[in-house]
Formats: sequence, structure tokens, C-alpha cells
Amino acid sequence: MNCAMPLLTPQTLLTAYAQGVFPMTDPDGKTRWYTADPRGILPLDSFHISHTLAQFLRRDPPVFDIRINCDFQATIQACRELRIDHTWISPQIVDAYLQLHSLGFAHSVEAWRDEKLVGGLYGVSLGAAFFGESMFHRVANASKAALVALVQRLRKRRFELLDTQATTRHLRQFGCVDIPAEQYLERLRAALDKQRRFD
Repeated sequence: MNCAMPLLTPQTLLTAYAQGVFPMTDPDGKTRWYTADPRGILPLDSFHISHTLAQFLRRDPPVFDIRINCDFQATIQACRELRIDHTWISPQIVDAYLQLHSLGFAHSVEAWRDEKLVGGLYGVSLGAAFFGESMFHRVANASKAALVALVQRLRKRRFELLDTQATTRHLRQFGCVDIPAEQYLERLRAALDKQRRFD
């Protein structure tokens, strides 16, 4: 479902997320609100990675230096620029999420190598929920390393919901599933009743 987009402000975005709604810019250049039924989530208690990836991430020294909120702007710009097809991340959306980041609601998990940003993801935290928005990689496994670090962080800080909006083949390998929108909203309401800190 989609509907017309009012002015993108931090408060508008937070109100939308609390209702299970998210913005996307369509190929016609207009940004609209969307919901999804079914809704994709990545259950934190059943998140899993392959044996090969686990071995890769256990290398000593580590292949990637994982950083949190080190360069949010570069991360969201990379997510915007490195998509092969049309990107839903318009300049308007970038500006809005930069404001959310400055207020402490939007976060990036970044994979660095040789002091270069080579992969990462960004999203929004609200209560005990984290809404994953987009990820990118410039070298193999960089975005996967960021996702693993995100899940570890959410588990440690007792988050309850990792929203992916939709399932993809890439995310299903980690345990991502679709649930009915009604069930998602129940989980969302329960998560929003909790207070958690991402950073």
C-alpha cells in the first residue's frame, strides 16, 4: 500500500515507523509512504550464518574493522549510489535520515578495511525495534559482516524486533521470514513499549 507523502521531517518519520510505515522514492521521482503485508523480519533468536561465513569472520586479525556511526553520511550515500537499478533513496530521503541521525535515531554499522569504507548498512532504532533500511558492499562479505555485527549489537542490548520490510534471497539465508502485517504490528507495539539504546 502507498499514499501521498507529506513533508519529510524527523517527527513525521518517527510517527510513521511507529505505525509500520516507511518512505520510498518511486521511479517517477515522487516519495510515498508504504506498508507491507506480509512483512519481512529477521528473528534475532534464530539468526544464523553459514559455516563458511563464520570461519571468515573469525579470522585473526579480522578482515574488517566494524564501526558504529563513524560515517553515517558516507554509508547512506553508498547505499544510494551503488544500486544497479533505480534507487528509492532520493536526496530528500538522505537529508531526512541525516537529521534523524543527528537526533540519535538513525544509525550505521560500517565495515572498514585499510581505513576505507567497504560495506555497511543503516536503519532506524525506536524503542526495542530496529528498522533496517539498506546495505551495500564494495568488497565481498562486507555487508554480511555489518549485518552480523548489527544482530550481535541488538541481541546484547535486548532489542526485540529487526524489521527488514521485505524478504529477499540474500536475507533468507540468515533466517529472514515473512509474517502477516497484523502479527507484525503486534510485535511492533510490544517493542515500542520498551526503552533501549542502540549506541
